Amino acid sequence: MFKKVDYTLGLLLDQIKLGVIGLPDIQRPFVWPNAKVRDLFDSMYKGYPVGYFLFWQTGAEEVGTKGIGQGEKQKAPSLLIVDGQQRLTSLYAVVMREPVLRDNFEHEYIRIAFNPLKGEFAVPDATTEKQPEFIPDVSLVFQRDTYETISDYLERLRQSRDVSKDEERAIAKAIGRLAGLNNFPFVALELTQAANEEQVADVFVRINSEGKKLNQSDFILTLMSVHWDEGRTDLERFSVATRKPLAGNGASPLNPIFQPEPDQLLRVDVGVAFRRGRLEHVYSILRGKDLRTGEFCPQRRAEQFERLKTAQSNVLNLTYWADFLNVVKAAGYRHLRYVSSEGALIFAYQLYLIGRTEFGVQSFVLKQEVARWLFMSLLTGRYTSSPETRYETDLKLLPEGNDPAAFVKALRDVELATLTDDYWAKTLPLELSTSASRGPSLFAYYAALVLCEAKALFSKGKVADLLDPPAIGNKKPLERHHLFPKRYLHKIGVKELRDTNQIANYALVEWDDNIAISDIPPKEYWPKYAARFSPDELKAMMHWHALPEGWQEMDYQSFLVARRPMIAQVIKQGYQKLVGAEA
Repeated sequence: MFKKVDYTLGLLLDQIKLGVIGLPDIQRPFVWPNAKVRDLFDSMYKGYPVGYFLFWQTGAEEVGTKGIGQGEKQKAPSLLIVDGQQRLTSLYAVVMREPVLRDNFEHEYIRIAFNPLKGEFAVPDATTEKQPEFIPDVSLVFQRDTYETISDYLERLRQSRDVSKDEERAIAKAIGRLAGLNNFPFVALELTQAANEEQVADVFVRINSEGKKLNQSDFILTLMSVHWDEGRTDLERFSVATRKPLAGNGASPLNPIFQPEPDQLLRVDVGVAFRRGRLEHVYSILRGKDLRTGEFCPQRRAEQFERLKTAQSNVLNLTYWADFLNVVKAAGYRHLRYVSSEGALIFAYQLYLIGRTEFGVQSFVLKQEVARWLFMSLLTGRYTSSPETRYETDLKLLPEGNDPAAFVKALRDVELATLTDDYWAKTLPLELSTSASRGPSLFAYYAALVLCEAKALFSKGKVADLLDPPAIGNKKPLERHHLFPKRYLHKIGVKELRDTNQIANYALVEWDDNIAISDIPPKEYWPKYAARFSPDELKAMMHWHALPEGWQEMDYQSFLVARRPMIAQVIKQGYQKLVGAEA
């Protein structure tokens, strides 16, 4: 399964430079702080062991394939790093003076200073810059002749103070020892090419002290680093840009609704490119493996990567992205905090792109159909459990060919089979019998209030506007209010969270009303707040907030039982708004 191979630091760095060892993190956002890099060099200088590396033989033989890092490599990577990427990136970046890419996607040179008199490493700052005892950047030691480095250091130090013979000897010894780290011994365990990705993941989990788990997307992203590094970089850059602005004032994926990680964008990629929901076979496909014969072919690999590139160009298309986010808003979901399953967003984006680029569904129709599907899938938690299996199943439901009418029919058939009369009347009220703070049915209720343009309880402001405010203050404009206040319930003997935090006890109110009501019983606060509104306004408010007639006088359990089917009917009305039927 593996063999032990001895390396020196110099040999490792040469192999990376040649491209024999694929080091994805030279171009990946680097997460180690500089202080940790300093500690790594300090440990090596003191002769401490700093761990071993885990490599995986790829079996690459063809020359000229784009490798890892900046510029073309002389060889195709035959070893991929499974464990030890941060350490090797640190060593390569400092010794070879190569910039790393930070998570803001700006390049940075890592500088580590060294004081030969004390044998001390430091992250350079204003203090070390002023002290002639420090070599400001240890990369100078590795890239220059050691004798010249010692001479230059002594000359600079003598300009500020006298240097004794003992200090000269100590300085020469320390700088020589630092330069000698090129011969620092490392041990690598190289997994054989015959090991599959599941076995490699299992080995990694068993030996990794932090317990980090590798999944199929990790292997595919690593493979992209080798054969299409800019593709992986684009995924990561796009992911970061969804949550914070990058340099420039042009078009941007920044938004508050969906901020996918690179592996989630990858899932959209492969769904669009290969109609695959399970990543189990996608890795083999991208390696150029024939799933029938088990043979690998570079030409086949190149063809599959071309399909992936085409798909990704659509996935990261900012026009499509912005249009899809408008679909999500059209389904009633205004912020990621009210989305119970990002898996539903992943699949809905796949549907949007497939419908648009492959089936040519009219834009107006496509957006309506995807919004309906998204509402249905979020309401029912369709992609909450075993999402890969569900992705695979649902992608297979899409018809062959490119008939737009068949595409729409396939989606509607699933909706009709899922959202039956029994679902609305029986299943959904039962699903509302929960205290889950992020329950899909609760967020679907909020979405329905948005779709139906309902106003918040006791407010003239629409739920849609208050969920998507123009500015963010210390308080959220809307808060979840316990209709039967929690402390009031405690006084009457209802103390368990599973009882007090029932979904049917929640309503959306503005924050100042929530504070003012505090622990006042409903039969006392309701008449006061109801007096704000006309009879028609009060009737509409009670309808949208699913309040039974005389609810304030009910006992708590009877109120919950009466309110759940009323909430279910409001959710149904929201869905019917999307369908276009009469509510």
